[in-house]
Amino acid sequence: MEDDRLYRFNNQLKEGEDYYLENGFRVMTKEFLLKRGYCCGNGCRHCPYFPKHIKGNRNPA
Repeated sequence: MEDDRLYRFNNQLKEGEDYYLENGFRVMTKEFLLKRGYCCGNGCRHCPYFPKHIKGNRNPA
């Protein structure tokens, strides 16, 4: 079940809009992170929340 959700999620992402590729890694865009609505706390490069990298934070910078 969990693998199916991950497969569907990955197929809904749009390269150039939700993420871009850099050295084989997906880098999520600020727009995608804002649409998601909360900070995951993983140190995303384009984290739009303040303070940055605090899991569950919902305050856009």
